[in-house]
Amino acid sequence: MNRVRIPDHQITCSNFIAGKWVPAHGDFIDIYSPYSGSVVGRTRESNLADVSEAVASAGKAQPQWAELPIKERTRIMFRFRELLLRDQDEIAQRISLENGKTLAESRAGLMKGIEVLEFALSLQNLDEGARMEVSRGVFCEYRREPLGVVVGITPFNFPAMVPMWMIPIALTLGNAFIWKPSEKTPLTSILIAEILREAGLPDGVFTVVQGGRRTVEYLLDHEGVAAAGFVGSTAAARQVYRRGCASGKRVLALGGAKNHIILLPDADPDMSAVGISDSFTGCAGQRCMAASVLLAVGDVDPIIEKIVARASSQTLGNSMGAIITDEQVQFLNESVAEATSEGADRVLGGDFKPPGDYPEGYWFPPTILDRVQPTHMAARRELFGPILSIIRCDSLSEALAVENGNPYGNAASIFTSNGAMAEKVARAARAAMVGINIGIPVPREPFSFGGMNDSKFGHGDITGPSSLDFWSNLKKVTTKWQMQTDHNWMS
Repeated sequence: MNRVRIPDHQITCSNFIAGKWVPAHGDFIDIYSPYSGSVVGRTRESNLADVSEAVASAGKAQPQWAELPIKERTRIMFRFRELLLRDQDEIAQRISLENGKTLAESRAGLMKGIEVLEFALSLQNLDEGARMEVSRGVFCEYRREPLGVVVGITPFNFPAMVPMWMIPIALTLGNAFIWKPSEKTPLTSILIAEILREAGLPDGVFTVVQGGRRTVEYLLDHEGVAAAGFVGSTAAARQVYRRGCASGKRVLALGGAKNHIILLPDADPDMSAVGISDSFTGCAGQRCMAASVLLAVGDVDPIIEKIVARASSQTLGNSMGAIITDEQVQFLNESVAEATSEGADRVLGGDFKPPGDYPEGYWFPPTILDRVQPTHMAARRELFGPILSIIRCDSLSEALAVENGNPYGNAASIFTSNGAMAEKVARAARAAMVGINIGIPVPREPFSFGGMNDSKFGHGDITGPSSLDFWSNLKKVTTKWQMQTDHNWMS
């Protein structure tokens, strides 16, 4: 079924502590579906007592979980994968209900999360440690040990994928994991928690606490939490990083983006049109990897016409999803109005009809702004919607200057048939993820995901090999069992 189902009852969303669903005790939070504009669920903010209960439960369960050999922990993760695949249609429906994605996008996000889980499954064979005889009779080795209780704080735009960047790796390494999902999209956490319980994960090893900013602050301040991973806006990421570090925690906080795509005249027209259009309209532009600025170098108008045609063919509620809140729709409308008042030409967007099945939802059409200047708001601010701003450039050097002049460093792409130009961008762009003829340059596992500059606070990446060092410690052991007849400085 390709239609998002709106339930006729509200879904109650509680905390998941010690293998049981228990209500939090803070303020109530209504959960709206972007498709219908109606309340589809309700949860409550977790107060300090709720957070303390969650951390205590996780701390009690973690040592026994860590004592299991990694192959036994991985066995549960294998079962977790099987159950996620079994329930992927139900999970996709839940994601779309509370987030507004199309069902195809929801499934794709889940599958990307499962790909990270598959990387975690490989750790039993790949992350075996090392041992070497460094001098006669003297051996050095390292052992990877979990941190203890760790926290993942995730955003609304990927209710399953982003949590799956953290949960499988952290759990496989022997940590107890506390998940604080977005208060806008907490309903998917119910399904994930139930599946982990069915997979055989011991009670308390995985915990869910609901809430907003205050709940995050309680988690970051709690002395029983060793580390926190975060994905969200740059402003929030900076605050999370500072607060977590101030309380002595290991923190990796991924922030926002203002991604640029450079388009050269020699680019393949059809591949460029699809890649660029789908980059800014996919997930209704609500992803940190979306293209938001097109740096059009030279005479590329024929390709831009194809981009406009491709974007204009999107149908709301079918090939393109909804916007997370009515307030965000208003912000996008105000942003377009401000851009046109600054002199931009709106070549796509404007009046539209909401989908017939979901007339009360939160909708915004694909919008393209041409003749935007680098100093304009539309060129500088992360809008987080299906809006593409076109900046005209005379040369590749000028385009790179615009790309590297922005404070973010998440992603950049180039569409060209010239390998030398592509390599120049790959080397010169101040972005951590670069695409060549790819509109959404998300690395596939085991290549890691993470930005730089104002798109990331902390060291390493949230997935891939460097994530192992974030979620664990390396203990170094040096051993000697008998006296040697010869001597060196290690004697």
